[in-house]
Amino acid sequence: MSEQAPWSRADFEAQLRGKEIHYHIHHPYHIEMAAGRLSREQIQGWVANRFYYQVMIPVKDANILANCPDRDTRRLWIQRIRDHDGDEADAGGIEAWTHLGEAVGIPREELWSQKRALPGVRFAVDAYVNFARHASWQEAACSSLTEMFAPTIHKQRLAGWPDLYPWIDQEGLAYFRKRVSQASRDVEHGLAITLEHFRTREQQERAVAILQFKLDVLWTMLDAMWLAYIDGKPPYFNVTAR
Repeated sequence: MSEQAPWSRADFEAQLRGKEIHYHIHHPYHIEMAAGRLSREQIQGWVANRFYYQVMIPVKDANILANCPDRDTRRLWIQRIRDHDGDEADAGGIEAWTHLGEAVGIPREELWSQKRALPGVRFAVDAYVNFARHASWQEAACSSLTEMFAPTIHKQRLAGWPDLYPWIDQEGLAYFRKRVSQASRDVEHGLAITLEHFRTREQQERAVAILQFKLDVLWTMLDAMWLAYIDGKPPYFNVTAR
């Protein structure tokens, strides 16, 4: 049996972008959030758990850099770490998320303690970091392509939250404003790596599967939050405290 012909670059990109249907903007938790139907506690739960993801992003990117022998790629990719960890010119995305936590009523110390992070969220995020640690740097770069879909969700929050959740200090939304442009820039680089590296049909299908894995990570995080904060069934909810 002959091998399937590879997709053209345009068709390959279309296959990747078609995965938007599984982006977590379509998860019921985000649907409820976008409709203004989440309580203060449910918003806080999302912000606190997503913080675990935020602090692990530069760890993920550091693993990609450690596996990447190409200097030109490293020079570009390292900007992602600066974006989150910050530098002398900008405090960075993790600090911006900390301000979001404070804007929704979570004290800095409590947010940074990560004591609200659910086990399911930790497992999902750690799986993503471990993938980046052990995969090839090109495969790990491909997994970042969920950022293709991110500007839409950031714009949705910026447009809706001031009216839907007026109790949230709008200064806390700075993270979303910054990520609209940063994510678009990152996509350009990550997509170029993916389209260039994955050439055969088998490789291209592998890339699509990797992107699906990352989408699974984001979706699973929200599944854990839904169970805890919407259904009211946090971990060990049915076990009597001893």
